[in-house]
Amino acid sequence: MTKRATLSTAEIRREAVVDAAIEEFARTGYHGTPIANVATRAGISPAYVFKLFPGKTALFVAALDRCFELVEQALAAAAATAAGCAPEEVLYRMGGAYADLIADDKLLMLQVHAQSVAEIAEIADAMRQGLARVTEMAKVRSGAGDEQVQRFMAFGQLCHLITTLDIDDHQGTWAEILTAGIRHPNRPETRHKT
Repeated sequence: MTKRATLSTAEIRREAVVDAAIEEFARTGYHGTPIANVATRAGISPAYVFKLFPGKTALFVAALDRCFELVEQALAAAAATAAGCAPEEVLYRMGGAYADLIADDKLLMLQVHAQSVAEIAEIADAMRQGLARVTEMAKVRSGAGDEQVQRFMAFGQLCHLITTLDIDDHQGTWAEILTAGIRHPNRPETRHKT
């Protein structure tokens, strides 16, 4: 018989608030998201959000940490399907898992918004820590060399640009050059509407 951890009401609500924060911050960014919007989405009062998190920055960092946890889980699952394969194949499968994960653009947009407020030290630190974890995971799980891992991470960032700017919908050599060979999610037509 396995024991399951029992979450307290506060822990359950904290999880709901983080999920709501991902949704809201992805939609309207750090500066454009009042705590009241997160609280409404989570179904609790703004005062309770502040009981769980000391401020908006701490809440944004918690959402970003969850984002990178989900990225790590997706990459780990993909790497597990490529056990015994060459590093290139492991990275390829990890890249596909990431593209699938960000097809629903909440996690993608949260990262984009985090980069736009990197002047906030705590957010920049959380972003660097998340990127460090993903980079380390890609290197260890794939067995790839540093240059291969750098290319993998760079392609992920290029995937962000292609997706957020709809570059694959544009004509021209520049768009063909940027999108050639890059797997990125095909998002719904309503992706930029609120």
